[in-house]
Amino acid sequence: MVTVKKGKDRVVPNGRYLIICDFDGTISTADVGYELIKRFSGDGWEEIDRAYCAGMMGSKDAYTQIAALMKASQDEMGAYVLRYGGIDPYFKDFYTFCKTHGFDLVIVSDGFDFYIDAILKKHNVCNIAYFSNVVSFHDDRRVTIEFPLRNEECDKCGNCKRSILRQYRLTYDEIIYIGNGYSDICPAQEADVVFAKEILYDRCMEEGGNCVYYTDFSDIKTHIERMYPFFVRRIHVNS
Repeated sequence: MVTVKKGKDRVVPNGRYLIICDFDGTISTADVGYELIKRFSGDGWEEIDRAYCAGMMGSKDAYTQIAALMKASQDEMGAYVLRYGGIDPYFKDFYTFCKTHGFDLVIVSDGFDFYIDAILKKHNVCNIAYFSNVVSFHDDRRVTIEFPLRNEECDKCGNCKRSILRQYRLTYDEIIYIGNGYSDICPAQEADVVFAKEILYDRCMEEGGNCVYYTDFSDIKTHIERMYPFFVRRIHVNS
């Protein structure tokens, strides 16, 4: 099942195409933010997490409360991330495919900047723009989180992925969205094509099935080659 906006051609000649991709559990093989919270937070984080999963609070409020329970240095968290921070085995090939065939790619995450940067560098895919929440580490091992990309009108997610998509809509003819979690639901509703799994896929099915299920980035690459054959061939010939 594929999201196709009614009355809209799949390929716009000489158009601009953007892929917006979630990070935790999508590019990364685990929810890195969640694993860090489990490892470095004191008692009480589970109750906050349950309230977030139940829709009783947004990620911004959840992160703010959990940050008060976290104790760690940047070196401690960084070492943990580098030890356990894997990525989808097909993502590097997908990233090369995007560059070769003219699909721009950005990362949007409701997670934290420091581990996205560290994991991308670890796997040598560090030239991708990303948007996320920002963590500050303090000398007394306190951790604070800032939300420079929050939507003050909604104030639910720390990083408003839908607002980022809307800004890119001004300059792109087609936007593809890839995700798996709660924070991906809003932006997926406004994308032209949605690749989904886990929570995002379940929500898409509840709302009418407007998504493509994927297991890994090899699935996504195969679908894109089939959905945009003219565009892919044109870029290949012109390159």
